Amino acid sequence: MNDWVPVVGIAVIALCACGATILRGPIGKALAEWIRGWSHTEAKWIEAKAAPGEVAELRGEVAELRQQLADVHERLDFAERLLARTREAERLAPPR
Repeated sequence: MNDWVPVVGIAVIALCACGATILRGPIGKALAEWIRGWSHTEAKWIEAKAAPGEVAELRGEVAELRQQLADVHERLDFAERLLARTREAERLAPPR
């Protein structure tokens, strides 16, 4: 069993070196471009399937929803600060 340890170690090192060499070349660059394109695939599909007016309408709705979410987030932050201030005042108030 102990005779195989160096062989396995050398094999792992050789595989890692070969993998790194291959991924640094054109295959690695093509793979990186393919992965980078994943995020754009859905948007391209929606634009291809939808009419141009629909895409603009959807983008407008998304922008509106983002603004509403930002407003809700701001209100939540305000409520949390107000609640923390009230609790801090209760905690620091002299005992009755």
